[in-house]
Amino acid sequence: MQTAQKLMVSIPFPSKWGISASIAGRPIIWGVLIINSITGNNKVSGTINFRGTPIQINGYWEENTKQISFDSPYASFFGNLIIFDDPSIRIRHFVLSGRFIMKPPSLLAGEYGTWIATTDTALTEPPIYQNGVPPAGVFLTSDILY
Repeated sequence: MQTAQKLMVSIPFPSKWGISASIAGRPIIWGVLIINSITGNNKVSGTINFRGTPIQINGYWEENTKQISFDSPYASFFGNLIIFDDPSIRIRHFVLSGRFIMKPPSLLAGEYGTWIATTDTALTEPPIYQNGVPPAGVFLTSDILY
Protein backbone atom coordinates (compact mmCIF):
# COMPACT_ATOMS: atom_id res chain seq x y z
CA MET A 1 0.00 0.00 0.00
CA GLN A 2 1.37 3.39 -0.97
CA THR A 3 1.25 6.26 1.45
CA ALA A 4 0.01 9.64 0.26
CA GLN A 5 2.71 12.27 -0.11
CA LYS A 6 2.07 15.97 -0.10
CA LEU A 7 3.43 17.56 -3.27
CA MET A 8 5.91 20.27 -2.32
CA VAL A 9 6.76 22.72 -5.08
CA SER A 10 7.81 26.34 -4.91
CA ILE A 11 5.42 27.46 -7.64
CA PRO A 12 1.89 28.17 -6.34
CA PHE A 13 -1.09 26.31 -7.76
CA PRO A 14 -3.85 26.78 -8.53
CA SER A 15 -2.73 30.27 -9.45
CA LYS A 16 -3.55 33.15 -11.79
CA TRP A 17 -0.69 35.04 -13.47
CA GLY A 18 -0.54 38.22 -15.55
CA ILE A 19 1.53 37.51 -18.68
CA SER A 20 3.16 39.72 -21.29
CA ALA A 21 4.91 38.55 -24.46
CA SER A 22 7.06 40.37 -27.00
CA ILE A 23 8.80 39.60 -30.28
CA ALA A 24 11.91 41.57 -31.33
CA GLY A 25 11.53 43.78 -28.27
CA ARG A 26 8.04 44.86 -29.27
CA PRO A 27 5.19 44.04 -26.88
CA ILE A 28 2.71 41.94 -28.78
CA ILE A 29 0.18 40.78 -26.27
CA TRP A 30 -0.99 40.79 -22.64
CA GLY A 31 -3.05 38.07 -21.04
CA VAL A 32 -3.71 35.69 -18.17
CA LEU A 33 -1.99 32.39 -17.44
CA ILE A 34 -3.77 29.94 -15.13
CA ILE A 35 -1.81 27.08 -13.58
CA ASN A 36 -4.49 24.67 -12.42
CA SER A 37 -2.28 21.85 -11.20
CA ILE A 38 1.16 20.32 -10.98
CA THR A 39 0.77 16.56 -10.69
CA GLY A 40 3.16 13.68 -10.44
CA ASN A 41 5.64 16.24 -9.12
CA ASN A 42 6.17 17.72 -12.59
CA LYS A 43 3.19 17.76 -15.00
CA VAL A 44 1.65 21.21 -15.44
CA SER A 45 -1.87 21.85 -16.71
CA GLY A 46 -3.86 25.03 -17.06
CA THR A 47 -4.92 27.67 -19.56
CA ILE A 48 -3.54 30.75 -21.26
CA ASN A 49 -5.84 33.54 -22.40
CA PHE A 50 -4.59 36.29 -24.71
CA ARG A 51 -7.70 37.12 -26.72
CA GLY A 52 -10.68 36.35 -24.53
CA THR A 53 -10.76 32.56 -24.93
CA PRO A 54 -8.83 30.31 -22.53
CA ILE A 55 -6.59 27.86 -24.42
CA GLN A 56 -5.44 24.64 -22.77
CA ILE A 57 -1.75 24.32 -21.88
CA ASN A 58 0.21 21.26 -20.81
CA GLY A 59 3.83 21.07 -19.79
CA TYR A 60 6.41 20.29 -17.16
CA TRP A 61 7.82 21.84 -14.01
CA GLU A 62 11.31 20.96 -12.74
CA GLU A 63 11.49 21.82 -9.05
CA ASN A 64 15.26 21.40 -8.68
CA THR A 65 16.12 23.88 -11.42
CA LYS A 66 12.95 26.03 -11.10
CA GLN A 67 12.29 25.62 -14.85
CA ILE A 68 8.94 25.40 -16.59
CA SER A 69 7.97 24.47 -20.13
CA PHE A 70 4.47 24.31 -21.57
CA ASP A 71 2.74 24.20 -24.92
CA SER A 72 -0.41 25.76 -26.28
CA PRO A 73 -1.70 25.00 -29.78
CA TYR A 74 0.06 28.18 -31.01
CA ALA A 75 3.33 28.44 -29.08
CA SER A 76 5.85 26.62 -26.89
CA PHE A 77 7.04 28.43 -23.75
CA PHE A 78 10.23 27.83 -21.72
CA GLY A 79 11.21 29.74 -18.59
CA ASN A 80 12.54 30.01 -15.06
CA LEU A 81 11.02 30.97 -11.73
CA ILE A 82 12.40 33.74 -9.53
CA ILE A 83 10.85 34.63 -6.17
CA PHE A 84 11.09 38.02 -4.42
CA ASP A 85 9.83 38.72 -0.90
CA ASP A 86 8.80 42.26 -0.02
CA PRO A 87 8.46 42.33 3.78
CA SER A 88 7.43 46.02 3.82
CA ILE A 89 4.10 45.13 2.16
CA ARG A 90 4.04 41.44 3.21
CA ILE A 91 3.98 40.11 -0.39
CA ARG A 92 5.85 37.26 -2.07
CA HIS A 93 6.25 37.91 -5.82
CA PHE A 94 6.58 34.93 -8.19
CA VAL A 95 8.11 35.71 -11.59
CA LEU A 96 8.22 33.28 -14.51
CA SER A 97 10.17 34.51 -17.52
CA GLY A 98 11.78 33.05 -20.58
CA ARG A 99 11.46 32.51 -24.31
CA PHE A 100 8.77 31.16 -26.60
CA ILE A 101 8.50 30.05 -30.19
CA MET A 102 5.36 30.44 -32.25
CA LYS A 103 4.14 27.37 -34.13
CA PRO A 104 1.60 26.63 -36.85
CA PRO A 105 -1.22 27.52 -37.33
CA SER A 106 -0.08 30.91 -36.02
CA LEU A 107 0.71 33.53 -38.66
CA LEU A 108 3.94 34.13 -36.71
CA ALA A 109 5.05 30.47 -36.84
CA GLY A 110 8.82 30.18 -36.43
CA GLU A 111 9.20 33.53 -34.67
CA TYR A 112 10.88 33.66 -31.23
CA GLY A 113 10.08 36.02 -28.41
CA THR A 114 10.27 36.62 -24.68
CA TRP A 115 7.62 36.44 -22.00
CA ILE A 116 7.17 37.32 -18.34
CA ALA A 117 4.37 36.22 -16.02
CA THR A 118 3.82 37.24 -12.41
CA THR A 119 1.63 36.47 -9.47
CA ASP A 120 1.92 37.07 -5.77
CA THR A 121 0.80 35.71 -2.43
CA ALA A 122 0.69 37.08 1.08
CA LEU A 123 3.98 36.72 2.90
CA THR A 124 2.95 34.70 5.96
CA GLU A 125 6.42 33.64 7.08
CA PRO A 126 9.73 35.40 7.56
CA PRO A 127 11.16 36.65 4.25
CA ILE A 128 13.40 34.14 2.50
CA TYR A 129 13.97 35.59 -0.98
CA GLN A 130 15.39 39.10 -0.65
CA ASN A 131 17.91 39.22 -3.49
CA GLY A 132 17.64 42.61 -5.17
CA VAL A 133 14.65 44.28 -6.72
CA PRO A 134 12.12 42.49 -8.95
CA PRO A 135 12.18 43.39 -12.66
CA ALA A 136 9.77 46.06 -13.90
CA GLY A 137 7.67 43.31 -15.50
CA VAL A 138 6.51 42.30 -12.01
CA PHE A 139 4.63 45.55 -11.64
CA LEU A 140 3.37 45.74 -15.23
CA THR A 141 1.94 42.22 -15.35
CA SER A 142 0.55 42.52 -11.82
CA ASP A 143 -1.69 45.30 -13.14
CA ILE A 144 -3.40 42.75 -15.42
CA LEU A 145 -4.52 40.76 -12.40
CA TYR A 146 -5.96 43.71 -10.52
